[in-house]
Amino acid sequence: MIEVSQLSVVAGADKRKIIDQVHLRFEQGEMIGVVGPSGSGKSTLLRCLALRTPWTTGRYTFEGKEVIKSGGRGSSEYRSKFAYLEQSPELNLQKTALKNVLIGQAGQTSWIRRLTGSIRSDDYMGAMDELEKFGLLDKAHVQAGKLSGGERQRVAICRALVHGAKLIAADEPVIGLDKYATEKVLTTLKELCTNDKSTVVAVLPLELAEQYCTRIWGINEGRLQWDIKGRRLTQEEKQLI
Repeated sequence: MIEVSQLSVVAGADKRKIIDQVHLRFEQGEMIGVVGPSGSGKSTLLRCLALRTPWTTGRYTFEGKEVIKSGGRGSSEYRSKFAYLEQSPELNLQKTALKNVLIGQAGQTSWIRRLTGSIRSDDYMGAMDELEKFGLLDKAHVQAGKLSGGERQRVAICRALVHGAKLIAADEPVIGLDKYATEKVLTTLKELCTNDKSTVVAVLPLELAEQYCTRIWGINEGRLQWDIKGRRLTQEEKQLI
């Protein structure tokens, strides 16, 4: 169980509310689509869930353990468990897909290994297992710069999982991708929820959220307008965003 209460984010000298008193309660294994107009606070919400943006106020619990008590950045021990995937994943384009996955793993363990480039065999096998799971085994030794946009997104997902991510916050993960790549990325994310009981919260166009997600959050002006589970939206609900 993941619970968020009284989440607010205030920014600027004018104390503008980017996120305003959001309350959420959801289970591990859900795939949640976040929809809303530009500037509504969708990306900030994702960054808050992934502990990339400090909370002005709010309480955050994960599997019964307190991550944030009364605002702030949250406990550092959860940073690797809550992954944030940007629209264009930050990969080293000169390194292979495998090395991009392993860079993250080494960075989580030992700065000496990070500097020397030494990797344990179990790290290597774990990275290869994730790449194979998502149809990228044949791309393991291909430079990231030569991968398609959809393949780079899946490499970023593999890297997050090797870190030990239990929640993936994906900010428009299929923007700019063709229909085939979009289907591949979203199917990959949905399989994580179904097979591994990971939780995915993704900013998506409404039609894709309705197609792939088990739940949809509508955000407008920093507020949660509705939380819909197991069905499509009504016309009245769509008008709220």
